[in-house]
Amino acid sequence: MAVTHPTRDQIQLDNLFAALGNPLRLQVVRELAADGGERRCSSFFPEVAKSTLTHHWRVLREAGLICQRPSGRELLLSLRRDDVEARFPGLLDAVLGAAESESAKDPAAVR
Repeated sequence: MAVTHPTRDQIQLDNLFAALGNPLRLQVVRELAADGGERRCSSFFPEVAKSTLTHHWRVLREAGLICQRPSGRELLLSLRRDDVEARFPGLLDAVLGAAESESAKDPAAVR
């Protein structure tokens, strides 16, 4: 399965915000940022339909937030922190910090 990713220069602010505006996708980015490495797609949200997750992976990938890499029969996800930081310095940390503050106030607010 071949997946395409935008180059660093193709990452657009409006696409990042659109992708991060969904609580499930924001949670994925938060978890990837906390882990700092790669995770199997199947390790996220076992209660969510695979077709729904496939949609979310596509939105995150096309926004330039994640990289999907095939590994056998699975895909591994990693956060494109360096690319986002190079394109929009401080943005990802600001968004993740705000999400952390929101979840501290209301744990149900972000997954």
